[in-house]
Amino acid sequence: MKTKRSRVTKNRRFKKCPFCSQKKEPYYLDVETLKKFVSLQGKILPRTLTGVCAKHQRRLSREIKRARMLALLPFTHPRSYRMR
Repeated sequence: MKTKRSRVTKNRRFKKCPFCSQKKEPYYLDVETLKKFVSLQGKILPRTLTGVCAKHQRRLSREIKRARMLALLPFTHPRSYRMR
């Protein structure tokens, strides 16, 4: 009889928060950094994919929303670039 494997592996390495390691904070005028945390559809990527800690994820989402309101980042990509 086979036993069920656990979903968590022992040797799994977690990504380190890029903001903690560089000792900087997300800022809405730093558009190039913010683009790394937004998907092609314009959605904010989750912590599990980016490796950002909870504190910086909250700040990052706030700064992305600020940049969108000031038209520094698009809310979505134009329809011509979307794959159907």
